[in-house]
Amino acid sequence: MRYGVEVVNGGPFADPRTVVRVAQAAESSGWEGLFVWDHLAFVWGAEFADPWVTLSAMAASTSRMRLGTVISPLPRYRPQVLAHLVATLDVLSGGRTVLGAGLGGVPEEFTAFGEPGDARERASMLDEGLRVVSRLWSGEKVTHRGRHYSVEGVTLSPLPVQRPRVPVWIGGESRAALRRAARWDGWVVSGASQDGRTMSKRPEDIAKAVRVIRVERTIAATFEVAMTGYSEPGDEAIVSEYADAGVTWWLESVNAYRGSVDGMLQRLSSGPPA
Repeated sequence: MRYGVEVVNGGPFADPRTVVRVAQAAESSGWEGLFVWDHLAFVWGAEFADPWVTLSAMAASTSRMRLGTVISPLPRYRPQVLAHLVATLDVLSGGRTVLGAGLGGVPEEFTAFGEPGDARERASMLDEGLRVVSRLWSGEKVTHRGRHYSVEGVTLSPLPVQRPRVPVWIGGESRAALRRAARWDGWVVSGASQDGRTMSKRPEDIAKAVRVIRVERTIAATFEVAMTGYSEPGDEAIVSEYADAGVTWWLESVNAYRGSVDGMLQRLSSGPPA
């Protein structure tokens, strides 16, 4: 099990300078990664920090932690723009970036701007967009003519530090999302409820989904299962239960429902649960 932090970068955590403080406290206390949400503020009725500006600030102020999104709704981006953003962040961070990607769970983030709200359409955009992003990261000249996107003889630069690509972790809990995750490098699942205290997923729920992924997976490579959750120092029993279910990354959830900025800094400074 590896231990990271999920920051819901809204409300009191919408200021990137605050998230940098969180990242520095976490890294100095033994946490191995920090991941932020990727949402537009108007949907939630609260401030939300841009994830890429925030991650860039964290990359420049930390040296060891993995950094990424959980998750970015790829259909809201042009694939070439996202590929460029992530590649540049990977260079800045020295190869510490993870791209968490999904189809987006809030249709209003799309329909308010005249973009597709239909989940099937966004799923199609996600699958094609991931192929385009991955090919652009290869360093080869890319020509692509698909249903949603076209590329005419483009070679991306700069390229990510990580080869053959930045790890891609897929979000979502549907059978289709699990099949999609099996084709990439990891699966991200929310285990933290909005009450700031309890878990919304049981270990047996995670184990069932992981079995589906293992059946679908045909690639002999490392696969990560990242789950958000709540813990206190010394909560080895709960961590062990989820590790047995297949979780490889515990992401301690930091959000306004759980407590104040100072309270969250105190929790992270106490270190991972085990």
